[in-house]
Amino acid sequence: MRQYSDTRRILVTGGAGFIGSHLCRRLLQDNHEVVCVDNFFTGNKNNILELLDHKRFELMRHDVTFPLYVEVDEIYNLACPASPIHYQFDPVQTTKTSVHGAINMLGLAKRTRARILQASTSEVYGDPEVHPQTESYWGRVNAVGIRACYDEGKRCAETLFFDYYRQHQLAIRVVRIFNTYGPHMHPRDGRVVSNFIVQAMRNEDLTLYGDGSQTRSFQFVDDLIEGMVRMMNNGKDFTGPVNLGNPGEFTIRQLAEKVLELIPESKSRIVYRPLPQDDPRQRQPDISLARQMLGWEPVVPLEEGLKKTIAYFRRLG
Repeated sequence: MRQYSDTRRILVTGGAGFIGSHLCRRLLQDNHEVVCVDNFFTGNKNNILELLDHKRFELMRHDVTFPLYVEVDEIYNLACPASPIHYQFDPVQTTKTSVHGAINMLGLAKRTRARILQASTSEVYGDPEVHPQTESYWGRVNAVGIRACYDEGKRCAETLFFDYYRQHQLAIRVVRIFNTYGPHMHPRDGRVVSNFIVQAMRNEDLTLYGDGSQTRSFQFVDDLIEGMVRMMNNGKDFTGPVNLGNPGEFTIRQLAEKVLELIPESKSRIVYRPLPQDDPRQRQPDISLARQMLGWEPVVPLEEGLKKTIAYFRRLG
């Protein structure tokens, strides 16, 4: 494996997705070679269109549930549908993507002696009994619910990563990603930020589930990418898992009101619908560990990030 001061050949699975496309850009800016792998189930070639002619960028259409044979120095494993509307469409395939995908990418890392980072999720905490959530909390997940294909798939992937670390001394990194938003979100991915923006721009009612008092922390994508890169590059043999999210907590109603404030021409109203099964009531990260080990914390305020995201959706028309 090359020294970490050198240009590296880096594989990004799910690289044409929302977060993956931002990561590919950042790695190219850092002067690395990037191999972007995606099966385009939720990824979109438009997200990486301007990268296709870049001399250090390579795109491969591939499903990570099948083995992949390439030579790389690092692997960022992001491949998996991440919004309920997408991961519940084919729940068996979602679980296979998390579990078989992890096995295949860990096998590749073992063969090439590559450092590998797993993009895990705050969903491993389920509907939490502690607040905010620290990495030492084991979670409260319904193993047979409609969200389990994603929640338990990611939990199993973490298990595999740490077993490869203990059994094969593999250089692993695990990050748990909290709610993230920004340009290149899919307009119909069912996530709350994109839902509200699209509904407001179309003068449709903004749909709140439950009474809107459930809370989330919203992290702008640039902050997340900085945290992921710092985690991969840390020389402390720090494996994680580590929370990457914004500890600023907002109710869903506050988010809806802020979106309407930033799209003043909208004629939308706020309406209420029943709460979906197993939807978490609270979600807020404790990022003390990220601050201590990575010197990282989010810097983009919610209003600034929302403005950039709204501008992106306006360009989409």
